[in-house]
Amino acid sequence: MVTAPPQPPHAARTTPSRLAWLDALRGVGALAVVGEHLTTWAMPWLRPTAFNLGIYGVLVFFLVSGYIIPTSLERHGDVRAFWIGRVFRLYPLYLAAIGLTLALSWWIPVRQEVPRDASSVAAHATMLMDAVGVAGVLNTMWTLSYEMVFYLLVVALFVTGVRDRRGLLPVVLALIALVAGVGLSGAPVSGAWPVWLSFAAFVVGLTCVISGRARTVAACALGVMALALVLSSSRVPWFGAAILAVMFAGTAIRRWERGEGPLWPVLAAAVLVASIPLWAVNAGWWWVQPDVWSLTIVLAGATFAAAMAWRGRRVPALLVWLGTISYSLYLVHLPILLVIMQLVGEMRWSPLPAQLGIGAVFLVVLLPGSWLSHRYLELPLQRVGRRLAGRRSGAVGGRTDLAKC
Repeated sequence: MVTAPPQPPHAARTTPSRLAWLDALRGVGALAVVGEHLTTWAMPWLRPTAFNLGIYGVLVFFLVSGYIIPTSLERHGDVRAFWIGRVFRLYPLYLAAIGLTLALSWWIPVRQEVPRDASSVAAHATMLMDAVGVAGVLNTMWTLSYEMVFYLLVVALFVTGVRDRRGLLPVVLALIALVAGVGLSGAPVSGAWPVWLSFAAFVVGLTCVISGRARTVAACALGVMALALVLSSSRVPWFGAAILAVMFAGTAIRRWERGEGPLWPVLAAAVLVASIPLWAVNAGWWWVQPDVWSLTIVLAGATFAAAMAWRGRRVPALLVWLGTISYSLYLVHLPILLVIMQLVGEMRWSPLPAQLGIGAVFLVVLLPGSWLSHRYLELPLQRVGRRLAGRRSGAVGGRTDLAKC
């Protein structure tokens, strides 16, 4: 039987109200990243230059992850279920996007920056590509590296009982980012050996964590490894540390909201992160110039604050629906855009009606395509993950915070 087309209002009704505003933020973040790539190629006149639209969307995503992931893990208290949920939440679509891109490589060339050897496979297997200095098959995949680093750090903190009630982690990470920006012009360590070492540690460590054998030692080792990779082998160490500061700022906001910590560390971390391009020796990109970078951070923070203020009210159904399919939007939009670019060619200097028409065609293909990949790939594999996690953890059926995030 054919499933009915996506219905945004229905998505809004079935999303718990306490999570709807987070879904809406994901929708905003996904739209921003899609808009950055679409306008860069087809409508440069619409692309903002006072701030970076794509990085703005990514920062919103990271704040959401920081806000919900640690407290969800603490609430459920099951590290094994957490990792099984993460694997079945992230990897199916991720591997499908890689497979699709490689299958089309005869027509859409894979990025030149991607190594053509086995180390690239190992880096993609751990999702730590950016942390080990390897380019992703799709350039949107760099953010997944920092999601994975964040998960490894969060689990390490959880198993050791560190809850950071004072919210100092974002400040510490922001200071580390500042020092890295001043002292490092690039990755101190490079080559294939960090890739293979991290791959071996990742496989062995996660096996121990999921199986329960030497779980605390393995989780701590993985957390230390993740932070060390960001500072030693990521392409821009200060940027990676700054991203982690933003994510843990989301955690500090959540603790402040629950009356478990102060808010000032969030503001202090934001000021530190915003100031890094003033001192960093590696900050030559246009979007990390002090004015552009600062405005991007301010807008992402303001968006998150506005959504928090609105969370007790009805959230726009369309944004909730877009947030529900946001992971598919994020990974699927670039292959679709690359195919359209191959079909129609350069659009930056085309007549306005042609630009608008191609943009509309792109969205007409993207939105149903993302819904289909969410409906028939993401959701079924998430259900498999919940069943596997529930066999030993006694998890009940239905959608949990951990499965949804």
